[in-house]
Amino acid sequence: MPDSQAQPPDRATADTTALLLCGARLTDGRTVDVRLSGARIEAVGTAGSLSTSPKVHSARVDLSGYLLLPAPAEPHAHADTALTALAAAGPVSYAAEDVQRRATEAALLQLGHGATALRSHVRIGDVQGLGPLEAVLQARRSLRGLAELTTVAVPRLLTGVAGADGLAVLRDAVKTGASVVGGCPDADPDPTGYTEAVLEIAAEYGCPVDLHTDGDDPARLARLAAMAGGLRPGVSIGPCAGLSRLPAEVASRTADQLAAAGVTVVCLPQGGCAGAELRGVAPVRLLRAAGVRVAAGSGAMRDVANPVGRGDPLEAAFLLASQGGLRAAEAYDAIGTAARATMGLPEVRVEAGFPAELLAVRGEQLEGVLSLAYSRIVIHRGRVVARTSAVREYCDSAAAVALELPRQGRPDPRP
Repeated sequence: MPDSQAQPPDRATADTTALLLCGARLTDGRTVDVRLSGARIEAVGTAGSLSTSPKVHSARVDLSGYLLLPAPAEPHAHADTALTALAAAGPVSYAAEDVQRRATEAALLQLGHGATALRSHVRIGDVQGLGPLEAVLQARRSLRGLAELTTVAVPRLLTGVAGADGLAVLRDAVKTGASVVGGCPDADPDPTGYTEAVLEIAAEYGCPVDLHTDGDDPARLARLAAMAGGLRPGVSIGPCAGLSRLPAEVASRTADQLAAAGVTVVCLPQGGCAGAELRGVAPVRLLRAAGVRVAAGSGAMRDVANPVGRGDPLEAAFLLASQGGLRAAEAYDAIGTAARATMGLPEVRVEAGFPAELLAVRGEQLEGVLSLAYSRIVIHRGRVVARTSAVREYCDSAAAVALELPRQGRPDPRP
């Protein structure tokens, strides 16, 4: 692939930020310099061929020894319940300040892993009403410039007499700022009616749909596909672990129906979440073979559904490769290109003109990065927003020296 040519800078931010990434390795084996201007990649050239942009606040970052990738995105988080597994005895606090603190901390943890965009499912209705959603939206505002956090409104019931309040609060949630409508139809006495209600409200307000379902009922998924076909800006379901428990021919037929309807499946390789009681992972190879877009999310982050959830996109990709049978590039696509498309975000490539949403991980090849992703540098809208550094040291070994084995050490303080 030829080097990208210089592009006009992003006018909104070109005068405030300019960054040159030096000596980065790409997945195609090239070593390049990448110049960022504002929120866009301005130019990509062979190592040493680019200079810093003649603008204020220009800076250089040495990425020698790092693989440069499009930043991953998180399509399925639960910010309102994150980090509650070790809470003191008693009910979890849903006071606005507590939810905002948890949501902010969880988003920053995931940003440190590399996710510069996150979609969080937030429960609404019942005793808390819109309080948790408003708190997560406040967290979103506080994170501006560091990461993009969007919210999915998740009502409990939407059908029958009890569902009337749910419908009203779901509409209020969209007016308050929720950008996606969702929920768990499996938990409603009338799953089909629940799904119909969500799709109607989504069509009314022009919102995407993101539903929790185990996916173990092929007839229900067929009805969903029939109702969702053609809905814009799109329908996502997950984690759909139940699909893997269906007979192969039934699962294959269901996958074909989901593909024809343009429904995305968001799997959770790292574990479940409160909206998915059963464990397991969707049959990603079968779904991809049928043409279904498959994204991977983290699900619960250290709450009662998964007390050890890390919220690490690279771990999700690792599990898809090590246990799901995907090639490394396919696994990374599930947390990168597919995840961003699921969230309605523009594609990212390490090419001129694309968004400057990037992740540098120490390593030479994607397989090694997914195996040992220790040191990371995260770039959002053209600036470094997070760094994680790890140093591995061994006692002196003549064998290691003789064989010239790679060793990651501390930077040499000498010029």
